[in-house]
Amino acid sequence: MSKLLVVGSISTDFVVETKREPKVGETIFGETFQTYFGGKGANQAVAAARLGAEVEMFGAVGSDVFGESLINNLKENNVGVEYVQTVDHLPSGSAFITVVNGDNSIIYVAGANDAYTPDCLFQNQQQLDMLKRSDMVIVQNELPQATIEKLIDQSNQNRIPVLYNPAPARKITEKLMEFITFLTPNESEFQEMFPGQSISEMLEKYSNKLIVTLGQKGATFHDGDKIVTVPAIEVEHVVDTTGAGDTFNGAFAVAYMEGQSLEECVRFANKAAAVSIQKLGAQNGMPTKEEI
Repeated sequence: MSKLLVVGSISTDFVVETKREPKVGETIFGETFQTYFGGKGANQAVAAARLGAEVEMFGAVGSDVFGESLINNLKENNVGVEYVQTVDHLPSGSAFITVVNGDNSIIYVAGANDAYTPDCLFQNQQQLDMLKRSDMVIVQNELPQATIEKLIDQSNQNRIPVLYNPAPARKITEKLMEFITFLTPNESEFQEMFPGQSISEMLEKYSNKLIVTLGQKGATFHDGDKIVTVPAIEVEHVVDTTGAGDTFNGAFAVAYMEGQSLEECVRFANKAAAVSIQKLGAQNGMPTKEEI
């Protein structure tokens, strides 16, 4: 079984469905309110675990009722939580999500995720051994930048492939680009990371490394010879796009660890994302292999 280490955020999603966004100073009626388990790190861990990978999670939660529930949810989804830390001085992370006609906008409050500093990584030999036994590492940007850089450096030293999902977007250095195996921004994240650059130019520059997800248009990369665009799977009824990107990344990692080609990995990830958007909630719709 493939071993995946996911280092990232663990949060609760508070989701309101409404028919339109409120204007500034306006109160409107919502249609529904639900709470879901989330955080990009936890989402990607659950996505990969449902697809058959052996997944270990590194991250932090608060010592509140949400933190306890978040850890229990990971356990129920067969994600290892031995190295998830509990902090007393910050609440568990949270995301406030508004869904209008299937599209979402999100306000993210890091909380305990901000306490997962570089010192939390590889505090003991067991944590380092966990990294060395991994077939791949996934990390996102809902953690402090210094933590991400230390993780990528350690992974590079131990020759462990890294999938870096730069969400929310931050600028990236050439050195960091050298050390990662895959970078998976969406279109808006790409524009923030590479201002003034065209997608085609950057795809060619970072061939077989940069994969830009395009929502309904699929995902695109450069294979060393040409740009390849893998179309998205058409879905009759989109319910909620929250977590689609996380499903894509978790599924991509599973396919990569199984030895599939880059195009096959993207195709498999697109299929997983298409299934995920047909249910409400980031983790609710994440599929098994049978469903895909």
